[in-house]
Amino acid sequence: MQKWTHPGGKFRELGAESLTDAELLCIHISTGTKGKPAEKVAQEILDKFSSFKGMANQPLEKFLEIKGLGDVKIIRIAAAFEVARRIVNQVLKEYNKG
Repeated sequence: MQKWTHPGGKFRELGAESLTDAELLCIHISTGTKGKPAEKVAQEILDKFSSFKGMANQPLEKFLEIKGLGDVKIIRIAAAFEVARRIVNQVLKEYNKG
């Protein structure tokens, strides 16, 4: 079986459905810090907030409490949530029309 060094390769080869929540989040984080890979940072975020839903409405400052996250990484994560929110709103709007 293929061993990927980053979840992006797994995503490309096997599709998004094959990734865990931590692996999906890791793709947004991109890189870790010395001694703390992106995968570990992603798992720490999920442990702190319990799930993507738990992360969704947290103030950005809460993310700064996690070593390995800075403004750029936090903004990437927040932007992904905003894209998801807009998709949900569009789907709900279309559903309510019909």
